[in-house]
Amino acid sequence: MEFYIADFKQIKEGKVTDIYFERTLKTLEYLGIKEAKVRMEVHSYGLPKGYEWALFTGLEEVLHLLEGVPVNVYAMPEGTLFKEIEPVMIIEGNYLDFGIYETAFLGILRHYSSISTKAARLKYLAMDKTLFFFGLRSLHPALAPMADRAAYIGGMDGVSGAMSEEYLGVDPSGTMPHALMLVVGDNVKAWKAFDEAMAPEVPRITLVDTFEDERTEALKAATLLGKKLYGVRLDTPSSRRGNFRKIIQEVRWTLKIHGYDHVKIFASGGIDEEDIINLRDIVDGFGVGTSIAFPPSVDFSADIVEKFVDGKWVPFTKRGKWPGAKQVYRCGKLNDIITLMDQNPPTSDCKPLLQKYIENGKIVKPLPSPKEIRDYVIKQLTELQSS
Repeated sequence: MEFYIADFKQIKEGKVTDIYFERTLKTLEYLGIKEAKVRMEVHSYGLPKGYEWALFTGLEEVLHLLEGVPVNVYAMPEGTLFKEIEPVMIIEGNYLDFGIYETAFLGILRHYSSISTKAARLKYLAMDKTLFFFGLRSLHPALAPMADRAAYIGGMDGVSGAMSEEYLGVDPSGTMPHALMLVVGDNVKAWKAFDEAMAPEVPRITLVDTFEDERTEALKAATLLGKKLYGVRLDTPSSRRGNFRKIIQEVRWTLKIHGYDHVKIFASGGIDEEDIINLRDIVDGFGVGTSIAFPPSVDFSADIVEKFVDGKWVPFTKRGKWPGAKQVYRCGKLNDIITLMDQNPPTSDCKPLLQKYIENGKIVKPLPSPKEIRDYVIKQLTELQSS
């Protein structure tokens, strides 16, 4: 293999699975069990430390994985904020038809939701500031479209992947690497060439920490490009950073007194939640990479919670989990009530979150665009802020 990755066909054929699922199916076949109708629930019984909520994403890929398999799938809409214990998805059908896919669908949901949740947490803190996802260099390139999508629908204002326009319908965002100035050998010459080479719609954001003091380079860039300069990015390495906040304040002051109030300031380089809290009042945006690309894990698990016995569904699960397939009703801003699946809503203003997406292998609900999912996420984050 040139790259050690599985393609869609291999995943769809159930080849990407833990070996014990293959052995489980062989054991059931040995026992002559051909029909085991169950409801399997996907949930997280423990969110990362300090997390009161997480963001459910990855549903579209799971639906394509299970399309054509004779099952019913109920799920929260992609981009829904949820809390621990709440089921985000239920698969209903013969276990022998879908059990082999547990490794794949859990991997999709856990990876997607972990990235999207971290992006949403950062957006919740930054909100009116611009956030760019620059984390592709932290990941295997085969995952680039997935990571950009997960970060974007989680709330990022822009993503850097050149393929994002094709997959997401979003123009890729980015500034310039230090390599440009280093190859040219002169920052002013490099900025001037960048301005002349780029199309008018590309924002002129210069990187101002390559050779000289950030204040000096920022003023040079502003003097060179004037009103065309949209912003400057500070990516000061940790070994030279000192007090990053004071460096940024110094740059802001210098640009202001020289008449360059219009120039926006972006911070990057190891940005995480504490940095956004510390800097959000003095910058216009952030470039975030590793903290989103390698976030705390949203640990979903999948458990059988009901079996179909003698013509009716019977709550049945392992210890430590709540038996019975469940519905989650949202009764206001993240005020959720868990009930059994077929139970009536607690009050008339409570809305069920789990909806049917697959019926007997066929996708029965239209799937939203990445922008529609992101808008839904931002709406929920805004409501949380106002509560």
